Amino acid sequence: MKLLTIIIRPEKLNSVTAALHTIGINGMTISDVRGQGIQKGIRTIYRGVEYQTDFIMKSKIETVVSDEMCEKVLETVMDAACTGQVGDGKIFVSDVHDAVRIRTGERGNNALGL
Repeated sequence: MKLLTIIIRPEKLNSVTAALHTIGINGMTISDVRGQGIQKGIRTIYRGVEYQTDFIMKSKIETVVSDEMCEKVLETVMDAACTGQVGDGKIFVSDVHDAVRIRTGERGNNALGL
């Protein structure tokens, strides 16, 4: 099993989640987050005054998928989230050693309904 931590632009959240649903990925956790990458924030001008924003709003999607589905999910997210501009986001892939469904005690892929 793999844990995918997907950081994307907030305006791409609906298209990414819809794309994930079309390939059968329904279980996910979504958070609004702030962060900075290589660009170290952005400068904006509002009413003639320049502002520096160090941490940019992003959306974070976390989902656990089977090893077999991982590449398909990566391709799907990249297609749905890409604008070609700096700040499109990142996907982090981590190994998951086990999962437990609290209600039934099921473990591994059974706990995730995979």
